[in-house]
Amino acid sequence: MTGVAVITGTTHGIGRVTGLELARSGAQVLMLCRDARAGEAVRADIMARVPGAAVEVMACDLASLDSVRRCAAAVRRACPRLRLLINNAGTVSIGHRMSVDGYELTFATNHLGPFLLTNLLSDHLEDGARIVNVASRAHFRGRMDLEDVDDPRAPYRSAAAYARSKLANVLSTFALARRLAASGVSVNCLHPGVIASNLLPWWLRLVKPLISRPIFDVERGARTTLFLALAPQVAGLSGLYFDEYQVPQAASALARDVTLQESLWQISSRWVGLTR
Repeated sequence: MTGVAVITGTTHGIGRVTGLELARSGAQVLMLCRDARAGEAVRADIMARVPGAAVEVMACDLASLDSVRRCAAAVRRACPRLRLLINNAGTVSIGHRMSVDGYELTFATNHLGPFLLTNLLSDHLEDGARIVNVASRAHFRGRMDLEDVDDPRAPYRSAAAYARSKLANVLSTFALARRLAASGVSVNCLHPGVIASNLLPWWLRLVKPLISRPIFDVERGARTTLFLALAPQVAGLSGLYFDEYQVPQAASALARDVTLQESLWQISSRWVGLTR
């Protein structure tokens, strides 16, 4: 791959693998990391594995809209055009916490931050560029009550908060695909599989032999992301949801609700302060 690839969340898990493989493909990789020191350690590891690779670390805390704005401005200054944007970073807050901007933390980090970043960089993408959003099959369990996202009094369950944020990823992917339909830029989302990473609860690892869906290591978990980022056979495909086996699947009924897609887009634009 030639050109600039921007990816969030590269300090661990499938993001770290994805960053390495993008560097191996020949891309100039911009790693957007909340922990810049950890990002520099990953950069050093990639440079040792791929001599001559072009890799840069930029500080970006997706839970802070101000941090996202500063980072997006830095990316725009550093690179005239982008070939690839991968919204990979994800988290789940065990307890009810609010972001610095006053939104539930899991939703802020997994949806609002990437939503703002994508919008701020979308007109910097070259023709044929790709946007890849790492969602989750958990979105099938997600519910979207737009009235309680920023309500600190709302009941909180970590699994439900994570599922809602992943539903938001899929909804916004489909809404963005419509907006970019005539631009030559594609946008797709994916379920990477159940990954043995820092987001996987310890108890789920213990019962791995008892569940039907396999738990992937991070190398296997990065396959669908890399497929959507690099594979020639998906060039031009947009507005799709792919499973962990690189096969397009129907998203949940809620995710396919165009009215909900547009409602989320409009209110997310207001929440993050987009004026265009």
